[in-house]
Amino acid sequence: MKTYKHIFFDLDNTIWDFDKNSREALFEIYHKHNLSELGVSDPNFFIEKYKERNEMMWEQYRLGTIDKLTLRDKRFALTFWDMGLDAELAPTALADDYLSISPRKTILFPHAHEVLTYLSAKYTLHVITNGFEEAQGIKMQESKLLPYFQEVIISEHTGFRKPEQGIFDYAMNKTGASSGDSIMIGDGLEVDILGARKVGWDTIYFNPEKKSHQEEVTHEIHTLFELLHIL
Repeated sequence: MKTYKHIFFDLDNTIWDFDKNSREALFEIYHKHNLSELGVSDPNFFIEKYKERNEMMWEQYRLGTIDKLTLRDKRFALTFWDMGLDAELAPTALADDYLSISPRKTILFPHAHEVLTYLSAKYTLHVITNGFEEAQGIKMQESKLLPYFQEVIISEHTGFRKPEQGIFDYAMNKTGASSGDSIMIGDGLEVDILGARKVGWDTIYFNPEKKSHQEEVTHEIHTLFELLHIL
């Protein structure tokens, strides 16, 4: 069995349950801003349309076709437009409130602390994330994740975004890791798994929803607890 020294984790939807935390935050701001009075009668529909728009804009951001401010400040107005409402009805405070509330949610995937405690005693752990700098640190602090990780590598600091090779090269230079002693764990086939493969890392695809795919991965898991049987 290959010997690893460095384990690199994605954060959102790998350790920190982005979907559940985001949903809680969106319910809060829906009620805080009385969106029902602005024509948004169903909070679940609002959350569904926001998720679709947010994922679309994150892909545009990753590809460099929009910048961070456009993503941050326009996604709620465009969600209103997607719901058939006037985009100008969207309160401008939605963007700030979401970024304030969401990162302070602390829902992790099951067994996260147990698994990280086990792994951190055997390996050097790091995070590589494309998320916003101001949000990712809060997420890790509020969820008590920081003590497990030596380096938290945020794309904004590097000039590259996953799956670009540059961010993985940066990670190796920053941590002293090599392609032969590193493994990447993430939920994004293209962003995490294919990106890591480009620099010769082994990979563990975290696939809790058991989505079908044709990509080659070193390992595939459906729960974090399965890492205890691999590493």
